[in-house]
Amino acid sequence: MVLEREILPFWVWLLPRVDSDGVLHLGALLLFFLIVVGLAVVSVFLGYLRMMILQGPGEGFYAVAKSIATAISRDFPQTRMGRILAMARLAIQESLRRRVLVAFFVFAVVLLFAGWFLDPQSDHPARLYLGFVLSSAEPMILILAILLSVFSLPNDIKNHTIYTVVTKPVRASEIVLGRILGFCTILTFMLVVMCAVSYVFVIRGLDHTHTVHLDDMVPLGAAGDEAVSWTGETSRDAHHRHEITIGPDGFGQTDRQMDHEHSVWIVGEGDDQQVMIGPPRGALVARVPIYGTLRFKDRTGRPGQGISVGKEWTYRQYIEGGSLAAGVWTFDGITPERYPEGYLPLEMTLGVFRTYKGDIVSPVLGALTVKNPSTGLSSEPIPFGARDFVTLSHQIPQQLRAIDADGTLRDVDLFEDLVDEQGRTEIWVSCEEPAQYFGMAQADLYIRGPDRSFAWNFVKGYMGIWLQMIIITCFGVMFSTFLSGPVAMVATFMVYMVGMFKEFIMGLATGELPGGGPVESLLRTALQMNITIELDMGPVIDRVVPAIDRVLLFFMWVAATIFPDFGVFNTSRFVAYGFNISGHLLAQQLVMAGAFVVVLSIYGYFFLKSREVAA
Repeated sequence: MVLEREILPFWVWLLPRVDSDGVLHLGALLLFFLIVVGLAVVSVFLGYLRMMILQGPGEGFYAVAKSIATAISRDFPQTRMGRILAMARLAIQESLRRRVLVAFFVFAVVLLFAGWFLDPQSDHPARLYLGFVLSSAEPMILILAILLSVFSLPNDIKNHTIYTVVTKPVRASEIVLGRILGFCTILTFMLVVMCAVSYVFVIRGLDHTHTVHLDDMVPLGAAGDEAVSWTGETSRDAHHRHEITIGPDGFGQTDRQMDHEHSVWIVGEGDDQQVMIGPPRGALVARVPIYGTLRFKDRTGRPGQGISVGKEWTYRQYIEGGSLAAGVWTFDGITPERYPEGYLPLEMTLGVFRTYKGDIVSPVLGALTVKNPSTGLSSEPIPFGARDFVTLSHQIPQQLRAIDADGTLRDVDLFEDLVDEQGRTEIWVSCEEPAQYFGMAQADLYIRGPDRSFAWNFVKGYMGIWLQMIIITCFGVMFSTFLSGPVAMVATFMVYMVGMFKEFIMGLATGELPGGGPVESLLRTALQMNITIELDMGPVIDRVVPAIDRVLLFFMWVAATIFPDFGVFNTSRFVAYGFNISGHLLAQQLVMAGAFVVVLSIYGYFFLKSREVAA
């Protein structure tokens, strides 16, 4: 899995900060405050313009001021949970009348027939199953959230059933909050059931066992007439088989196939001995990566940057093989107490760029070096073979051979000699084959911490879907307070699409991505012009098109800034690729969702009040 952006600690993300390059980051709290203030000013101004057109300057100002004063002094303070729950109950009853639970049975049918479409011979079956259930549940529940939230209130207003509610002592804020709460309750119930059913589906789909007879095992070494250890193969089940090694203590394990292995042990004595094989383990994990900071050495060994191999995505940089170029990761907090196993568990996923492809099967050779950043003492290079984006696991032992300044080799201790007094160590990665390149980013190499609970990580993956559902429901209810059902549906869907491609839109709006704005891109597409070629179509078009694009890109930037970044909430790839969803990321998601619930509820209240005044 490629981690495209760093997950900051919660308080670092929330509060303003200055990074190591001297760049000021406002922080989520200050940015949210500025956006809210800006929206409030623009909303009041637009509201005044509307009322001024309808009632004149003086009466329009009075109507806007009265609406704000009524909300602050009466409606918001006197909002009662009892009336909100009553409105929520009505929303739940309405959802049940619309047979919303049918969507769950559709999801169950999809899982029942999923075996027809999932490749049982995949090299990564866990990734396949997890990606399928999460990618199936997310669009289903979000589409359902849109359909439920956008049509309810417009239909009530159209059929005049809303008047049976507003004639009672119920405030507009309670109507909005009640509908949001009711729709979220019924959708949450469905999502919980989906989570439980899909978890059972994944566990049962990956569960299998193998058999082997002790008579088929080959003894390795002997002490008298008794075998010291055995080796052999399991039966072929679930489209694969394993090689087995059992030690003299009667315990062993299989090799790793399809991202999992099995424990193996011998039970019984004499002629009654049997080989037992445990359930698969290692496929459903929630690994905790401990990231370091990355810097590069150029081909002469001096500090520099990685090179480009022509790929447009600049996230990953490359180092040249057969030279002194290297990627250097610095890790903190390396102590024997944190790694009592006596080794440093390392995992990395490198990009491999071949300038010649005579042999595309064999891996490209590289080397790992552990270095003390204070003394400069380096370990003997540890060779490895890398394939393009294939995860490699290394256990750097505590006892290593190191190269002194005079070039002699001696035995050293990892924690005592290659880690400095501040608990820092460096991992150097180099490519050993000339004319080949390794691509690397900061998240491509990490130390693996103790794994967390997979079941809880699976639930956190569904929590990301749940938070998206809440935000979508709030947008749908808010739009439905002043738009018709079909228009509100389109508006909510557009919000979701902008949120899914927020990073891309921001790149276009800020000029980081080539190709120009929407109009220029349309011209380039129609004329089949490369995005790197300067647009040269005469002085008029060359001036008009960028001017129009600047206006459009400004509105795109505003939309991308205001709307939620749904990519942050989509954590299905973390679960599918076996990475733990950080508590810092989960806290950020909860805060963002809570902020949108508050803001959208307030907007829904004012829109509904203005619609009542207009009626």
